[in-house]
Amino acid sequence: MANMVAEEEKATIPEAVALEIYRNIYATRRFELRCIELYRQGRIRGYLHPYLGEEAVAAGACAALRPQDYIVSTHRGHGHCISKGADLRLMMAEITGKATGYCRGRGGSMHISSKQLNHLGANGIVGGGIPIAAGAAMGIKVRQGDQVVVAFFSDGASNNGVFAESLNMAGIYRLPVIFMLENNHYAVSTPIECATGCCDLAGRGPAYGVPGICVDGNDAVAVYRATLRAAERARRGEGPSLIEANTFRHGGHHVNDPGLYMDPKLLQEWKARDPVAIMQRIVADPVKIQAIEGRVEAELEAAVDFAAESPEPDVAAFLAEIPD
Repeated sequence: MANMVAEEEKATIPEAVALEIYRNIYATRRFELRCIELYRQGRIRGYLHPYLGEEAVAAGACAALRPQDYIVSTHRGHGHCISKGADLRLMMAEITGKATGYCRGRGGSMHISSKQLNHLGANGIVGGGIPIAAGAAMGIKVRQGDQVVVAFFSDGASNNGVFAESLNMAGIYRLPVIFMLENNHYAVSTPIECATGCCDLAGRGPAYGVPGICVDGNDAVAVYRATLRAAERARRGEGPSLIEANTFRHGGHHVNDPGLYMDPKLLQEWKARDPVAIMQRIVADPVKIQAIEGRVEAELEAAVDFAAESPEPDVAAFLAEIPD
């Protein structure tokens, strides 16, 4: 059986870490809301999958990592990118398809990545990042490095074959990878209880020799502490961990999905435990909270302006890069 980390387990964490976590939660929340506005204005093309309600998972997990550690993201990945240290200007430019973005406007929302941040990329294929993370961890193992890789993925992805294959490989070779299962209880519109015979998803880990841990995914401190323990375990050469972070998205699968299939009562219960509000109570210093929020708002306005003023990608330059 998986180990359950109780919500009450909130031993003191360094103030600097708590402030970093709150900054990234708040920045993700505000960034997503602004992106929805821009999408409605036609300034973001393609799909947009908001991370609203799930911000604590990315912020807590990434706070436990070092700059040299890696992450692999998903189609719902803006929070992962922000929490790994991304510049909001370059993110906004990328998502709006501008040449100044992280991928020169060619990746967009679902394929943003950054070598400088050791962000190995978001992925439009559900579960597609899981084997990439296992492969990166194998590379670290071969090079005898001390980095770890965090693979973010959803409850829906956990039913894909690559999930089992990657856990098995990681368990065999004791790879330094943390499988961060963001259980938001819906695979598009399918509730988790309709998609699996056992909703204890963390319990799948031990079948492959991988410890399974379940945490409150709306409590960033709980996620941080679980990730920190898993990272320390990986650095000692003891292998991978599976962390199931229970959370709930605040709306439909993407910005055009009204989410009418979601139980309104259950949604309100989860919204009452908003990750932003939970972390505000943990920080508990209104002056510092206000200062963080002010800086984020200024960064976000600068990011929107930067993206608006940036040039579109040059088609001729793109074609010139294609090998003959």
